[in-house]
Amino acid sequence: MKKMLSILLEEFKENLPDTYDSVERKIQFSNIPKMINVAIGMRRSGKTYLIYQKIRELISQGISLDQILFINFEDDRLLPMKQKELSELLENFYTLYPQNHDKKCYFFLDEIQNVDGWPLVIRRFYDSKKVQIFLTGSSAKLLSKEIATSLRGRSISTEVWPYSFQEYCEAHNIKRPKPPIGKKIIDQFNMHFNNYFSIGGFPAIQHLHENERRTILQGYINTVIFRDIIERYKITNTVLIKYLIKTLIKNVAQPFAVHKFYNDIKSQGYKISKDTIYQYMEYIEDAFLIFSVPIFSESLRKTQLNPKRIYVNDNGLVCANRLSISQQLGSLFENQIYLDLRRQNKKVKYYITQDGYEIDFVVENRDGSFELIQAVWDISDPKTLQRELRALEQAEKELKIKGRIITPKDYIVEYLKENQF
Repeated sequence: MKKMLSILLEEFKENLPDTYDSVERKIQFSNIPKMINVAIGMRRSGKTYLIYQKIRELISQGISLDQILFINFEDDRLLPMKQKELSELLENFYTLYPQNHDKKCYFFLDEIQNVDGWPLVIRRFYDSKKVQIFLTGSSAKLLSKEIATSLRGRSISTEVWPYSFQEYCEAHNIKRPKPPIGKKIIDQFNMHFNNYFSIGGFPAIQHLHENERRTILQGYINTVIFRDIIERYKITNTVLIKYLIKTLIKNVAQPFAVHKFYNDIKSQGYKISKDTIYQYMEYIEDAFLIFSVPIFSESLRKTQLNPKRIYVNDNGLVCANRLSISQQLGSLFENQIYLDLRRQNKKVKYYITQDGYEIDFVVENRDGSFELIQAVWDISDPKTLQRELRALEQAEKELKIKGRIITPKDYIVEYLKENQF
């Protein structure tokens, strides 16, 4: 294990210079002292980029590389790894650098959920060593459950998402223009915004050809299915869960009813219970692949009976699984607004008025205030605008919450003003 650690540290030091040209993530680890930082998000969304960003920050502050330990537990040379091997690996860091016993060190442990029994080891090092610990993982539930039971209030989590539109522009060297902002600039950024939809925000695929990008993004989904769902939860009905995920991606920004899906697969000859489908949905969300948004209601029964709306981790994943996106721009735009709201750590639900009009988002801000948002791709048709305004006005009266319509032009103008959207 000592020899393996030496190899890993050598590789880390060799690879670090290559990360200096990466796009600076707007996401940051918390600076709250004496807390274990945990970054969670879908595979390939940029958790490792975030780690390297923090490491570069530490180096700029004068921290020696010998005080930094980085281990990626997706490395096949380390797997399978259990509690005892993890403990030995971390102890060997101090054997290699004895001077670190008296120094503050920094542990960066990537995809830690792959190690059985990791929380007890992390807790012991946290309690006994002068060390600041950074963890990443691809499962919200697994990490949260283990953190709650073993780390007991010693950690703080950060959600990591693929590139935002701002980060996408930086990755493609698209500069914000100086005022005044006219129609020409808005049209140009509308083109960039459409390209962002089709490419998506996963860091590693930004400059690939369309065919390569599509293949890799489809591979991302398959990896999540097999590694984070099928293998982790010992699922045997692989055909059904693939079909479920394909159906969910196809229905981005649309309501999804388990009962309807159940009847669909039953008619195809599948034998499965509704409870199993609900369980599969939970696993898919835990892996940060797809999210379901409930209706906004004080009635628990109404919340349970109404279908949930489906959103996908990144628009690039949606486009990689479709032949054409021209007819889906409205859904992709709504999906983008959802993702931005999640990036801002806001809670999201949808609403249906008494007359049956839908409100895309009932947003609870971090300060406890609420806002209604309608994401509308095209309001050039007066009937469309009238319908959206009518829904918003009725919801405002029923909920006593102010609302607004967001169009692509609104989004782009706010971006150019350096607001979020």
